[in-house]
Amino acid sequence: MSVDLVGADGVARCAWGNTAVDYAAYHDHEWGVPLRGDVELFERLSLEAFQSGLSWLTILRKREAFRAAFAGFDPDRVAAFSDADVARLLSDAGIVRNRAKILATITNARAVTALDRPLGELLWSFAPDGDRPRPATMANVPATTRESVAMAKALKKRGFAFVGPTTCYALMQATGMVDDHVVGCFRAA
Repeated sequence: MSVDLVGADGVARCAWGNTAVDYAAYHDHEWGVPLRGDVELFERLSLEAFQSGLSWLTILRKREAFRAAFAGFDPDRVAAFSDADVARLLSDAGIVRNRAKILATITNARAVTALDRPLGELLWSFAPDGDRPRPATMANVPATTRESVAMAKALKKRGFAFVGPTTCYALMQATGMVDDHVVGCFRAA
């Protein structure tokens, strides 16, 4: 087992999970765990979009503020946000104040409410079938896959924004559609 997999707490996990306490908790209890539910998946999709170009640690540490600012990520409530809500969000220091990402979250909520099937059903339809080899290191983990490219294309066709193939693959990893825990990690099945 690689030395960098063993954290200060003696737990073997993907190396990134040992770089901060917040990462360890996220890695150990959420990342790669199958997630269902439209509100939960809309939250993760939104947070992955906000993460684009930033550290995931920044997003994790602002997560509760995001939940408060975006009405618990209830797509129906977020879809009803107005210009006044955008102004409120742009002045909220608890979240990432990026106009394009805020507008994308509202756009995506409206797209969710217009879907002809549940968001979870749509997203999970892109989960790859069959077993994949477990990555030996995080360097063996792709940034995109054909499934994430297809997901991004399907979401964009339905009016979603800020959902490129890399963001979609990160969503797939975070919600357990794929399992990229490395060989030697305690979460590796």
